[in-house]
Amino acid sequence: MPDRVAVIGGTGLYLMDGFEDVREVEVETPFGPPSDRLSIGRRAGREVVFLPRHGRGHRFLPSEVPYRANLYALKTLGVTRVFSVSAVGSMREEIAIGTPVLVDQFVDRTRGRASTFFGGGIVAHVSIADPVCPSLRTLLGLAARRIGLAVHQGGTYLCIEGPQFSTRAESFLYRDFGVDVIGMTNATEARLAREAEMCFATIALPTDYDCWHDGHEDVNVGSVVETLRSNTEKARSLILAAIEDLDSAAPCACGQALAGAILTDRAAIPVDARERLGPIVSKYLD
Repeated sequence: MPDRVAVIGGTGLYLMDGFEDVREVEVETPFGPPSDRLSIGRRAGREVVFLPRHGRGHRFLPSEVPYRANLYALKTLGVTRVFSVSAVGSMREEIAIGTPVLVDQFVDRTRGRASTFFGGGIVAHVSIADPVCPSLRTLLGLAARRIGLAVHQGGTYLCIEGPQFSTRAESFLYRDFGVDVIGMTNATEARLAREAEMCFATIALPTDYDCWHDGHEDVNVGSVVETLRSNTEKARSLILAAIEDLDSAAPCACGQALAGAILTDRAAIPVDARERLGPIVSKYLD
């Protein structure tokens, strides 16, 4: 199976300009269709898969994104590393609008999303103590330094359900939590990527100060889109540089996240569960 890298793009990012041999593929999954067709192209001798998180034309609410189908599709295409780009609000004065944040932690405040592949006769508990791949995040930091791009190293991403932005009371409460940025998507992706044993890293693009900052207007769609237009090239340049440097990435344990995590007696796992999760669990059940 090919060793591919994937990019999940959020609002405003389309990656495939300048790639060679670009083609689109449709992938069927047991969890329904992904957000859209996936694009596969070649860059720096490596195949890269691009997936628009909200679908072309931005059709899916954060709660409606088919996260399981998206990550499952990437797994079946041989993806081992995932870069996820996300528009966020800054919850800290020192995190400037437009400066990418290389997130290393999440606080998940979503409600009722399907955030695991397991169930239906097979139980597993993976560790997400450190939900971002340290190797991939370090690689991004080094790539940023190489191309002279200022980034904020580390930070906690608070993931809310949306689609509404925060109330002012919530915004001040979240600041008391000690989080650094706020968004609506990446915690769910990080959980599923870990279960699928794929390295995962977030590039968070601050577009606003939510509604806590007296010196800035409250977040609105217009300000988010306008800021993204001027800053998505930073994320694109950073990802392209990191792809060029992938061969220098340090080893990590993401590819063995399920080792010892499946609790169900192998003889008790239903055939349909084995088939449904084959790309993810087969090496532990065969």
